[in-house]
Amino acid sequence: MKQRANLFRVFNIFGYLLLGVLLMVVLAACKKNEGTLESQSARGNVIKIGMALPLTGVEASYGRDSLQGAQLAVEELNTNGGVLGRHLQLVVKDNQSKAGETSIVIRELINRQHVSALVGEGASGRSLEAAPIAQKNGIPLISSGSTNVKVTKIGNYIFRMCFIDSFQGKVMAKFAHSIGIQNIAIILDSSKDYSIGLAQSFSKDFMALGGRIVVQQSYTGNDKDFSAQLTAVKAAHPEAVFLPSYYTEASAIISQARQIGLEVPFMGGDGWDSEEFLKMGGKAMEGSYFSDHFSPDNQAPVVRNFVEGYRKKYGIPPSALAALAYDSIRLLADTIQRIRTVDPIQVRDALAATTNFPAVTGTITFDENRNPQKPAIIIKVRNGKFTFFKSMEL
Repeated sequence: MKQRANLFRVFNIFGYLLLGVLLMVVLAACKKNEGTLESQSARGNVIKIGMALPLTGVEASYGRDSLQGAQLAVEELNTNGGVLGRHLQLVVKDNQSKAGETSIVIRELINRQHVSALVGEGASGRSLEAAPIAQKNGIPLISSGSTNVKVTKIGNYIFRMCFIDSFQGKVMAKFAHSIGIQNIAIILDSSKDYSIGLAQSFSKDFMALGGRIVVQQSYTGNDKDFSAQLTAVKAAHPEAVFLPSYYTEASAIISQARQIGLEVPFMGGDGWDSEEFLKMGGKAMEGSYFSDHFSPDNQAPVVRNFVEGYRKKYGIPPSALAALAYDSIRLLADTIQRIRTVDPIQVRDALAATTNFPAVTGTITFDENRNPQKPAIIIKVRNGKFTFFKSMEL
């Protein structure tokens, strides 16, 4: 009997221990579920906007400017109550300026972060990676600065805030002609869609105006020595050189051109718009011209307010990419507020119907290909600064 009582006591102790363990498991599960519910609730109280940007790598300046413009827009909107009573939240991923990386982070933003929309990229090649994924998943994407015409042709969920290369090329051809340039050389980056598309557009329209392409040279994005191309250009005696490239190569090419005595004006596109262009090139950049989307010198009230807010927050004037990202966030927020939903189909339809939206980079009306109709600005490098030269339309 005593042995049976001891055995019964052991079973009781084991039972209490088992019950305690079960209670701990249940409580832990409840706590975990409670945390899940809290995070779901938190997600429900924000509107997530994804951005894939080059925050590191050779074009980190583009990513930094775009992010700062977007952050300022979000901060202003959230200070004023957000959108539909919910705060906007940027979810930002670094594509490291690398080909192939954007497609990875875009999938993460869509499938893991469940963003309602995407804003960016500034580089056409990386937007051409992102756009098919956004289109396939039915997520609206506003490319802030990608000018290659193929970007929005990916599908009806893809928009852009900037003008396209065919327009930009025509503007620069018209500008070169207007200042008396008859013979011009072209140096392009054969590895980038942006450079190829802009060179083709410029060349076609410049020749249509009676101009002559005296020589065309090419390089690839990893090149550092441009002496062979510049020697060939100098031998052709152009009155100017059209250089549709990003600021990283443009500053090196122009600097090397001056070293061999090639002193004619250089002209480019919006890919030059970075303070790094001036820092890297120094005095060699003087007298250069390029087309752009925005100038902080513009005295329109909407532009002055943006420039003042940007200077106050970051201590520097905004670039065009900062302004384009700022406009992209504001347009997206205005669209969602107007239709009172983040449903992607309705957001897509409402974005496509945008007319006369008062952006800092110009009044936005989308055409049938979801490209904005607005003028371009010609910037001249003068006294080590980007200065407004003139506004141009076709």
